Amino acid sequence: MSRAKSVPFETTLRVRDCCLCLHVQRAARSLARHFDEALRPLGLTNGQFSLMMSLNRPEPAGMASVAALLAMDRTTLTAALKPLERRALVKVVADHVDRRSRRLSLTPEGEIVLAAAMPIWERTHREVEALIKDTDPEGLRNTLRALS
Repeated sequence: MSRAKSVPFETTLRVRDCCLCLHVQRAARSLARHFDEALRPLGLTNGQFSLMMSLNRPEPAGMASVAALLAMDRTTLTAALKPLERRALVKVVADHVDRRSRRLSLTPEGEIVLAAAMPIWERTHREVEALIKDTDPEGLRNTLRALS
């Protein structure tokens, strides 16, 4: 068997400098750490905050709609719900029409925690937007939506 040709180091540098996926992942991890740290006093991660916010609706949400909104598969969503269920912040119940389906909602305690998280999120969000003052935040959101 012949030895495969190695990738030149210059290619590595080009990928490092140009890869949109790499840069979006790095930015996402950095933002996640920033929001995780801010929400830590409430015992929440940024992912849990987003999940709870997605349940802040007039009617209990279906698993599929929440999974789609958060770009998760149902298995990942189920795993993400477990710690919030254990803390009694969210409730998962069988759908009254289709018992195989599940409906998700915030508990009264979950609503209290989410309300406490909002000023933290708002402050942290302002801080993050200040970091990108030379960029149009709405344009960036539109670009990210187009990619998702």
